[in-house]
Amino acid sequence: MLAGEMYMPWDAELTKDRIQAKEHCFQLNQTSPTQTIARQDIIRALFSMTDEAWIESPFHCDYGYNIRFGKGFYINHGCTLLDAALITFGDNCLLAPGVVISTAGHPLDATERASGLEFAKAITIGNDVWFGANVTVCPGVTIGNNVVIGAGSVVTKDLPSNTVCVGSPAKVIREIE
Repeated sequence: MLAGEMYMPWDAELTKDRIQAKEHCFQLNQTSPTQTIARQDIIRALFSMTDEAWIESPFHCDYGYNIRFGKGFYINHGCTLLDAALITFGDNCLLAPGVVISTAGHPLDATERASGLEFAKAITIGNDVWFGANVTVCPGVTIGNNVVIGAGSVVTKDLPSNTVCVGSPAKVIREIE
């Protein structure tokens, strides 16, 4: 799975790991925003990291342990990160409401897809990236440093540093000085 090869997501070990992550997400989503210490403890357990992040509820992910982030990481309401492969964020990354980042994909061949097989490709995000509301990031993408991605954009290919990108598929509309 982590190597980008086809895998069966209903494997017993993967299913156990997803259930554990969903339990953490459920706990986080049921914890009051004023219970900041409890929320940070759940976030640390979910991501198997000691770094702090601020995550608004509801939040969902597949495994948690395949998500890495730097300092100043913020996820707004209603975001989903499907982390069958590694998702790496640099410092100061901000996700607006409704962002979906998915490393998981399915075969184009209908018979193969119906068998339940999936693939996953890592996603890498640089420092100082801001995702507008309802942005979708597809498997295998790399986003450079200091990138602003406009609301509703669909990122299907790599985006260069110091740019504003919008659309479906997302394209550079201007450079940031």
